[in-house]
Amino acid sequence: MTLRRFIIERDMPAVGTLGQAELSGAAAKSNEALAALAPAVQWVESFVASDKTFCVYLAEDEDAIRRHAEISGFPASRITAVARMIDPTTAHA
Repeated sequence: MTLRRFIIERDMPAVGTLGQAELSGAAAKSNEALAALAPAVQWVESFVASDKTFCVYLAEDEDAIRRHAEISGFPASRITAVARMIDPTTAHA
């Protein structure tokens, strides 16, 4: 199975005001959904802003991400497949 990288934008009002305990609970809930869907989807990392999160996932396809959103209860407001990655070292390639 080949996994592709996706960026998931989740509209979640006031998520940036959540405390550590609430974020820990949210991560645990997400992990439960991931366990149910393994190995079709993997969570890499998330960035929390004031009213949304930006999550990096590896998944078979968008449907796997949508299934995770349904099971976890966290919205997948926008799913974007990553075509390529670059970083500062790309300038020297």
